[in-house]
Amino acid sequence: MCRSVFCPHSEHRRAGPGLQQVFGQVIIIQVGCKNNCVCLQARFSYLHMKYLFFSWLAVFVGSWIVYVEYSSYTELCRGHDCKDSICDKFRKGVIDGSACSSMCEKDTLYLGKCFTVKPSSQAKVGDQANLADLSTQVLSIADANKDGHISLPEARSTWALLQLNEFLLALVLQDREHTPKLLGFCGDLYMMEKVPHAPLYGISLPWVVEVWIPAGLRRSMDQWFTPSWPHKAKISIGLLELVEDIFHGTFGSFLMCDVSAAAFGYNDRHDFKVTDARHIVPEAVFQEDIRQQRCDADEDCLYGADCLTTCDLTKHRCTPEVTRPNLAKACDALKDYILRGAPSDVSEELEKQLYACIALKGSAEQTEIEHSLILNNLKTLLWKKISHTKDS
Repeated sequence: MCRSVFCPHSEHRRAGPGLQQVFGQVIIIQVGCKNNCVCLQARFSYLHMKYLFFSWLAVFVGSWIVYVEYSSYTELCRGHDCKDSICDKFRKGVIDGSACSSMCEKDTLYLGKCFTVKPSSQAKVGDQANLADLSTQVLSIADANKDGHISLPEARSTWALLQLNEFLLALVLQDREHTPKLLGFCGDLYMMEKVPHAPLYGISLPWVVEVWIPAGLRRSMDQWFTPSWPHKAKISIGLLELVEDIFHGTFGSFLMCDVSAAAFGYNDRHDFKVTDARHIVPEAVFQEDIRQQRCDADEDCLYGADCLTTCDLTKHRCTPEVTRPNLAKACDALKDYILRGAPSDVSEELEKQLYACIALKGSAEQTEIEHSLILNNLKTLLWKKISHTKDS
């Protein structure tokens, strides 16, 4: 009969007529072995644990690499397909634009990825839009070769671009610091100034890792790799100025229907920039669409990720007025970002102002005085703290 005895010692010693072997902290002593049989048993030895650790590490690193490669390549609109389709139309004389030659003839322009893949995302300006000024801007953009005339291909391209919310917003806010510069277009594809730091904050993790991380820790991790507090203050002021600009602006009011870090970024001077404006929609368009939406509860009246209205149960239709203004959603997105590392002499007042901002209800028009007061207080508080530094 052969049996193994496990001893909780790490030194060698004899145990009768047996033979002992050491495996990490577990000693296997072979005792009572008749007929010269050899009894060896090693459970969860050091070598086994080492093997399991490196196997897990290899799986983790491999998953991360696959995730990064996959997420950067699986766009619905492949860059090369986009380019081939557009350049084919350009060569046939169907479309034209200021970037067509660089992309299709000189090969000095290449595409990383396409943001917009929906050709039917029509955009309109608000009721208060200054149409004369807007027309002047559109005509200036449309004349790609600056010959004083707009050809049919140029007109087709411009009309296609005007169906895109994000292009319309970029056009009407071109003179504002928070809007990346429009560099050119070809057909319904347009090029913007590159924003080097995006998203605004947060780190991307493979879903296999994401599911194991508690929500509180995840929010904290998103703030690990952010700039110094004075730089964050300057960036935050940029977001607040965007909110101000799209509320009753020259070309009407816009609603921010996805106020997440992924839609924003900043440049090397820490100027705030909009990187994805697809969910900043003209209020007139929003109200027209949401009125047609059937509902049984308020949750059915959600547009994008952040534009929610209430359900009129007598008609089973959504009402047109949003339950939260842009400012409240912007403050919600900034709360953890700007409070982390805030100087002690402004931290308490800043937190108070942010929570007052987040608590705003109804549309901006319904709370216009309170809305303006909180917006100005926040901007003033942040500017006063950084105005004497080089970060301003």
